[in-house]
Amino acid sequence: MIRTNLVVIADDDPDIRELVGIAVQKSGLQLIASVSDGAAALAAIREHVPDLAILDIAMPELTGLEVCREVRADPALDDVRLLLLTASVDEASQSVGKAAGADYFLAKPFSPRELSTWISVGKESR
Repeated sequence: MIRTNLVVIADDDPDIRELVGIAVQKSGLQLIASVSDGAAALAAIREHVPDLAILDIAMPELTGLEVCREVRADPALDDVRLLLLTASVDEASQSVGKAAGADYFLAKPFSPRELSTWISVGKESR
């Protein structure tokens, strides 16, 4: 399993990207790409093969679910962990996300502290 400590963030809301970026850096990981759409996220994931990609579900170009499916279809990206940020983390939504290949879910709105804690703990397991 790769342990590069590299992170890609994708969210169409610049404020969310900034909050997530702060949480990533506070957790001791390296933010290598912060993008506003799914196509750019997929390109960054393929280029850098990060340890973790934090993806909004609803984005232009490709959704977070579509990015998850593309990542999981590529054997070279097997070790990339995928965290979906979503407004709904009910069982049905999680089932759809898991089927797409997501490893984790975090409900919006979230606190930066909650995300930092998750990254600090979650980055060690898969």
